Amino acid sequence: MPVTITMPALSPTMESGTLAKWLVKEGDEITSGDVIAEIETDKATMEVEAVDEGTIGKILVESGTADVAVNAPIALLLEEGEDASALDGFDAGAPAAAPAADAAPAKEEAAPAAAAPEANVAAGPAPTAADGNRIFSSPLARRLAKLNDLDLAKISGTGPRGRIVKRDVDAAIEAGTAKAGAPAAADAPKAAAAPAPAAAASAGPSDEQVLKNFAEGSYELVPHDGMRKTIAKRLTEAKQTIPHFYVSVDCQLDDLLALRSQLNNSAPRKDDKPTYKLSVNDMVIKALALALRDVPDANVSWTSDNMVKHKHVDVGVAVSIEGGLITPIIRKAEEKALSTISNEMKDMGKRAKERKLKPEEYQGGTTAVSNMGMMGVKSFSAVVNPPHSTILAVGAGEKRPVIEGDEIKVATVMTVTLSTDHRTVDGALGAELLKAFKGYIENPMSMLV
Repeated sequence: MPVTITMPALSPTMESGTLAKWLVKEGDEITSGDVIAEIETDKATMEVEAVDEGTIGKILVESGTADVAVNAPIALLLEEGEDASALDGFDAGAPAAAPAADAAPAKEEAAPAAAAPEANVAAGPAPTAADGNRIFSSPLARRLAKLNDLDLAKISGTGPRGRIVKRDVDAAIEAGTAKAGAPAAADAPKAAAAPAPAAAASAGPSDEQVLKNFAEGSYELVPHDGMRKTIAKRLTEAKQTIPHFYVSVDCQLDDLLALRSQLNNSAPRKDDKPTYKLSVNDMVIKALALALRDVPDANVSWTSDNMVKHKHVDVGVAVSIEGGLITPIIRKAEEKALSTISNEMKDMGKRAKERKLKPEEYQGGTTAVSNMGMMGVKSFSAVVNPPHSTILAVGAGEKRPVIEGDEIKVATVMTVTLSTDHRTVDGALGAELLKAFKGYIENPMSMLV
C-alpha cells in the first residue's frame, strides 16, 4: 500500500508552511535521509528529509504552494514491488489546506504556540531499537520523548507504517509509561505552557469593522503572512501573561569606543582582510551576558511550578528582516571572545535576512537584545519574549553634557532600558543586573579578562 508523505512540523509552533520546492520528481527512487523538498516556515527555509524508502508515485502539492497545513498529504510513496496501479482509488487523507483562523488546533505534530521552552531541545538523530533496527518517529515525537525522558522503543506508533508521532508520545506521558529509566535532569523541569490568549485578542477586529471607517478605494488589503501571524500571536501572549516593568540607565561609551577602535585596528588579517570587525552591539551582547553571569538569579525562566535557572547565557539578538524580525541566538555568550561573538552575529544576521537559519539557531535563549540605536532612536521599551525574563532595549550613542564632580563635560552617552518579567525578577534584582551591565560598558577592559 502506498505511503503518504505529509507536511512536516519543522518547529513546535508551526501550523502551516509553504512548499517552496520539490527536489525530487515522480518516478524518482528515494531512501531514508534523502533531501526531498524545501519548506518555508514563518522564519526560515528548511530542507525536508525522507523518512521511508521507495519511489515517488504522485506529488499532491506543487512547488510554490502556500499555507499547506502541518500533516496534510503532499506526496505518495510507492513501496518496493508496487507500481502506479497501486495509486488507483487510494485515499491520501485530508486535503492540503491550512486551518482557518477559528478552526480547531492542527492535529498530530502541531505543538501549541506556548511551548517555546521546548524549542531549545533538539530532536536528535533517529533512534534504533536493541536489535539495531531503526525506530521510525517524527522529529517532534523524538523531541517530546527526550524532554520527558521516554524510551521510544517502548512506544507503539500509530502513524503511517507504525511511525511514532506526537499523539503516541502524549499518550505515553499521560499513562506514565515508556520511561527510559534514568530520572529527567533536575535542573531543567518541563515548562508548563502559558495559557493561550483568547482568539479574539490575537485575531483583532474584522475587515468589515475597520474598513467601514474609510472611504472605498482609499486603501489596499495586504494579507498577513506566516511571520506576521506568529509575531502577533507571540506578542499578544507576552503582553497578556507577563507583568512587565522597566528600568533605564545611561551609559558613557567613550572608553568602549576607544577600546573598540584599538581592537579593530589590531585585528589579525587573512587574505588581506581583518578576521573580525567589532560593533558596539557585539560589545553590548558580551556585557549583558557577563552581567547575567554575575547576577545569575536574573538568568531565569518562569513556569507554573518552577523557576528555571539557566547555567549559561544564550543571548537572542533582534534582527530586522523583510516582513518582521527574527532573533538569532549567541549560545554561551558569557564564555565567548568578542571576536567570536562578532563573527557569529555577522554570519547569522546574514542568513537571517536570507531566511536560512535553522530553528535551533533562533529558538530558545535566556535573554535578548533589541538595538534601535543605529536608527537614531534615543530610548524605547521592548517586549519580553517568553521564555525569557529580560530583554535589553538599546538606544543611540550621542553627545550629551554630563556632570563630573563640579564640572560639565561632553561625553558619548547611550540610554538602555531593561524590560523585565516581574514574576521572576524583582525591582532590586533588575537594578542590580543593569548596574552590572553599566559597569562592563563603562569599564570595557573588564570584558577582556
